[in-house]
Amino acid sequence: MAKGLDRDILNLLRTGTVIPACPLAITKDRVFDEFTQRVLLHYYLEAKAGGIAVGVHTTQFNIRDAKHNLYERLLGVVHDEIISSNIQRPFIKIAGVCGETEQARKEAMTAGKIGYDMVLLSMGGLNSYTEYEILERTKRIADIMPVFGFYLQPNAGGRRFSYEFWKKFADIEGVLAIKTAPFNRYDTLDVLRAVCSSNRCEEISIYTGNDDNIVADLLTTYKFNINGHVIEKEICGGLLGHWAVWTSKAVELLEKIKKAKETGAGFEDLLRLGTQITDCNAAFFDVNNNFFGCIPGINEILARQGLLKGNWCLDEKEILGEGQMEEIDRVYMSYPELNDDKFIADNIEKWKEIVRVK
Repeated sequence: MAKGLDRDILNLLRTGTVIPACPLAITKDRVFDEFTQRVLLHYYLEAKAGGIAVGVHTTQFNIRDAKHNLYERLLGVVHDEIISSNIQRPFIKIAGVCGETEQARKEAMTAGKIGYDMVLLSMGGLNSYTEYEILERTKRIADIMPVFGFYLQPNAGGRRFSYEFWKKFADIEGVLAIKTAPFNRYDTLDVLRAVCSSNRCEEISIYTGNDDNIVADLLTTYKFNINGHVIEKEICGGLLGHWAVWTSKAVELLEKIKKAKETGAGFEDLLRLGTQITDCNAAFFDVNNNFFGCIPGINEILARQGLLKGNWCLDEKEILGEGQMEEIDRVYMSYPELNDDKFIADNIEKWKEIVRVK
């Protein structure tokens, strides 16, 4: 069995925090830009994110391709910058793991060797696997590293899973969290109900990955009648591609949500804000083109702020969708209070200097 999490890391995971899905910094020639990657990490640290997920969908799965061979190097660069920053608070380091069982095991061992806390276990690209085989794969990874489960939406390469699958998934020792990202209310409820039906309910933290429904997911207390007993569960935080941008405002948002749940006040304003955030997400993720430009959309925001040098992806064909730039312009104009451009402008030269003098 994999070793457990550090107590402070586990408490942070269960309390709920902001975990951005980390983008990849590259040059126009599609070469890894290590300096810019390190500067980007300081943005997340100073924005008070509670962790980072690296090697995930937002990072681009093809970092693993032989011609790029960036998986281990990227994980090492991010880990090194976190450690050298001397951050004086818990910060959850999560490595994305994907592929068939042996590839996933190899990646989990790499993440553990480097010093990551957990792995976000993707189940995308495994359409030939039965649900039973995916559960067995999960058990083998959980023997190596604590697992953060990942319900990935079909438009991003995922697939639907049954309620019975998620109940068995929740019963696996070593699964400590699940990211619900099917972009589907019914499927999200399956995960919540399955976890509430498990005797490990209290051991599993639920995070939203539903970038289209962030605020409502976090505001809701989910209640289920399980064998005559009412069981409650909350989605306590988010691990989101959307939170890779405007991150300091995401941290403020989560604190507002937690306060509203404590006091019972402010729900109406937060729900209104939630619709604005969803509107922004539609632009960032290129919903009009069936999510075609979701990664370059995130990169475009960071490029506008000076944190990336462009919106490029490793795959030259992965570009902004038709009309996406105009949609990003629209939401920028419509919701100026949601961006953190000033926060970045006030600090970016300091972050560059920190990296430069290392």
